[in-house]
Parts: sequence; C-alpha cells; structure tokens
Amino acid sequence: MTLAAFLAHRRRGDASLARRLLLLQALVVAVVVLTATAVAYLDARQAVRAAAEEETTGIVESIADSPLVVDAVTGPDPTAVLQPYVEAVRADTGTSFITVLAPDRTRYTHPDPREIGRPFIGSIAPALEGETFTETYTGTLGPSVRATGPVVDADGDVVAVVSAGVTVEVIGEDLAAAVPGIVGTAAATLAVGGLGSWALSRRLRRQTHGLSPAQLARMVDYHHAVLHAVREGLLLVDDEQRVQLVNDEARRLLGLDDDPTGRHVGELGLPPELTAALTQQRTAVDEVHVTGTRVLVVNQAPPRPGGRSAGAVVTLRDHTDLQALTGELDSVRSFAESLRAQAHEAANRLHTTVSLVELGRTQEAIDFATAQLASAQQLTDRVVDAVGDPVLSALLLGKAATAHERGVLLEVDPATAVGETGIPGGDLVTIVGNLLDNAIDAALAGEPPREVQFAAEVDGGRLQIRVEDTGPGVREEDLPRLFERGWSTKETTAAPTGLGRGLGLALVAQAVARHGGTLTVRPGPGALFTVTLPVGVPAVSR
Repeated sequence: MTLAAFLAHRRRGDASLARRLLLLQALVVAVVVLTATAVAYLDARQAVRAAAEEETTGIVESIADSPLVVDAVTGPDPTAVLQPYVEAVRADTGTSFITVLAPDRTRYTHPDPREIGRPFIGSIAPALEGETFTETYTGTLGPSVRATGPVVDADGDVVAVVSAGVTVEVIGEDLAAAVPGIVGTAAATLAVGGLGSWALSRRLRRQTHGLSPAQLARMVDYHHAVLHAVREGLLLVDDEQRVQLVNDEARRLLGLDDDPTGRHVGELGLPPELTAALTQQRTAVDEVHVTGTRVLVVNQAPPRPGGRSAGAVVTLRDHTDLQALTGELDSVRSFAESLRAQAHEAANRLHTTVSLVELGRTQEAIDFATAQLASAQQLTDRVVDAVGDPVLSALLLGKAATAHERGVLLEVDPATAVGETGIPGGDLVTIVGNLLDNAIDAALAGEPPREVQFAAEVDGGRLQIRVEDTGPGVREEDLPRLFERGWSTKETTAAPTGLGRGLGLALVAQAVARHGGTLTVRPGPGALFTVTLPVGVPAVSR
C-alpha cells in the first residue's frame, strides 16, 4: 500500500497518531492542572488557617504579658480598663474577637458589650494549667479559630485567661482572596500545556504524514516484509559509521553471522577497501569489491535530509556467478580469436601452397604444407592430451593465440598433466586466465625474448599451477598490496572481465582462498606465480 493510499484511508475516518496524541496530552494536562489546583487550594486553606493560629497565638501571648492586663484583672473594675485596650488591639490586628476572662469564665471584655459578664464558651482548662493552645470552636460569633492562654501574676498564679480568635468566615475571605491567583496560575499552566501539546502534535503530524497508529503499524510490517524479501543486499549506515539496518541478503553477501545493528563498520571484518568505502560515505555507482568468497557490486548514496548528513544507503549485488560466467565467456572468446587467427594464417599458407603447385614445384608445396600442419597441430595436441578439462584446454589455446598475435610465446610445459580435478571450470578460468593475462602483459614490458611458461600437474591430491614470465617481475615492497582490489602496476589496462583495473589478481586470490589453496609469488625479474589447490575438495560458499 502506497503512502497516498494510506492518506486516503486516513481521510475515511481513521484518526491520526498526532490527533490521538493531542487528545491524550490534553487530557493528561487537564488532569494534572486540576489536581495541582486542588492541591494548591488545600495548601492555601491550610496556610491561611495556620497563619490565623500563629497570629492569634502571638496576640494572646502579647496581651497576657502586658503589665496593664495583670494590674487590671487584679483591680476593682477590670472591664473599665481592659475593654478599650483590648478593642484597640483587636482593631489594629484585624482579629474577630479578643476576650479577657476570669478563671471562672466570666468575661471582662468582648466585641459585643452585651456578652460582658457572661460565661466564656470554650475550653480553658489547658490555660488554667499555664499552657497556651489553639482550637476551632463555635462560640457566640460562630465557628472560629482561636488561641487561648493564661495571664500569670508575679507569683506565678493564673489570675485570668486571654482568648483571641478569627472566625471561619474571615478565614474564608482570606482564602477567597488567594483563589484568583491559584485559578490564574492553573489557567496559564493549562494554556501553556495545551499550546505545547498542539505544537508537538503539528510536528508529529508532519513527521508521520498524518498516519494513524494502525497505519503506521502496517507500514512497519510492510517495511520488514520488503526488507527481508528483496533479493538485493541493503545496508543503512548512520553519520557515525554505525550500522542501523541490514537485511538478510546483505548479511549473507557480507558473511555476517550475527546481527551487526549498532556496530561500527570497521568492526564487521570486511575487506579494507570495502570498509573504507562505507566509512567515507561517498557516492558510488556499480563499484566492484572483492570479499573473501564473493565479488560484490556496490552502490552507495549519502542521503541528506534538510541539507544535513545522515549516513549512507548501500545496496549490494552478488556478482560472483556472473564473474565466473564472464571468465568462461572470455575463454570461449579467446578460443574464437585463436580460431580466427589460425584461419587467417591457414589462408596464407594455402595461398602459398597453391602458388607453389601452379609454379610446378609440387614437392616443395608438399613439404611446406606438411611442415606447417605439423607445427600448427603440435601445440593443440599437447594441450588436449595434457589437459582433460575442455574449458581449460580452450582457455590455453586461446591465450596461446592471443600471445602469438601480441608477439609473446606461450609455452606449455611438456610435463603438464591435468585430468578431472573436481574444481569448477569457472574457478580454473578465473585463476589461470588472469595469471596468463598478467604474465603476457608483463612479458610485453620486458626485453626480448618475450615468453610465458605455463605448467600444471596433480601430485599428492593437490593441483599445482605455475605461470612464469620474462617481464620485469614484481618488486618485493609491492608484495603486501599485490592482491588488493584496485592496485596495479599497469597504467592503462583493464582486467579481462571488464570489471576494472587491479581486479584480476584479487579475483585469483579470492578463488584460491575459496578452495582452501595457497598462492605464492617469487619477486624479482621474471615473476613466478604458484597456485596450489586441493583436488576434490568443495569450495567454501557463503
């Protein structure tokens, strides 16, 4: 299902992930704000009540410590002295009432003069014992938060009690004054939370293309299905050169047994050239890389969303089988070229023979034709008799003709004897063909006589192949890089398979390693390449 189809399906009523998240966030923000508002209101109510208790306690202690109060309650008319004083304090402090009373509860003062002389309503027992305490009590003025404490004379006796309080109604007014701030803070928090949720929803909508959770889940399922079903290797590398995604085919082609997700490309054990290409994250188109057992065609493109680097997308195609077919095709082409060259030479010899007959020199014509026939057949008979593999025979004959046309003598050692080895013809073509091509090129770069020697024999269950030329040879300092892909001493040459310069010896080393063989090189003038392969041992395939 395409993205357009998903969007059309969404418009048919499936709510997008962004919309669902917006609603969920709005609900969460509303619940959090309401809870916080309730907690703030309760905390404010508790704070107002605590402030009332603290204030009334301070008033009671201040009045009880006043010498005026002590002298008044022991005088003849306490009310006349205390009522004006206490009312002035009450007016200054904003409390609801301040009452001074005798130990027998008789009021000396009260905001309502009619209550003076009447019994005090409330608890005074702790005060009579010398303790100042607070309580919530319903008196003549209604429910109130009050503090009550003793008035003590010089001898330490309790001679009166002071009680000051704030009615619940006044406390409610103070609490009501704090409510607008609480509500305003809650509204601002709700507005900021809602705006943030809306902005996040818009961003999420852009990033998810307005898809619903079900549609995103289906896309992920399709993504995984396509990822594992595609027959081309896919590798995603981030800008830190760490693998973020790899499908089954890429793991098979790269020989990775474990999931490499999260690992650096340098930790995957890949050839240095391929590792460098993945690390550089450059654009690559149909670039050929040789691994231990495969020839891979690599395409790489560094995506840049928004103009920033985001790693690289790498695709891998297996070129191994095609390489083997190309090698066999090259051997057939070489054999065809050999037949063409031989046909051309045969025509020249036939004209010469006919001319000798027309001149009446019949015996010279017979001798010339016999000698040429024997010379032409000698190499063919030697190769066909010595090499039982028809593909390898055709390759040797073709390379001999090619070398002859280029002015190089390709000689097959008379001791060569190769029957059925169990080694695939494609691998033999890769090994022998590339070695002979390099040897012919090297011989052309040397001084006459320009020759290439080929020998092959089976001994002790192992096939040994030797290719030697009369060229300038291989320098000892070049040996470590000799089999690296892309390295070559030739300035303008291409590998016989047409895959690029510096690939031939890398393919030889790969084919030899795949069969568990060895490859050695003798440095110095006149290079000698020796390949040893076990006979009848299957190649390693990964």
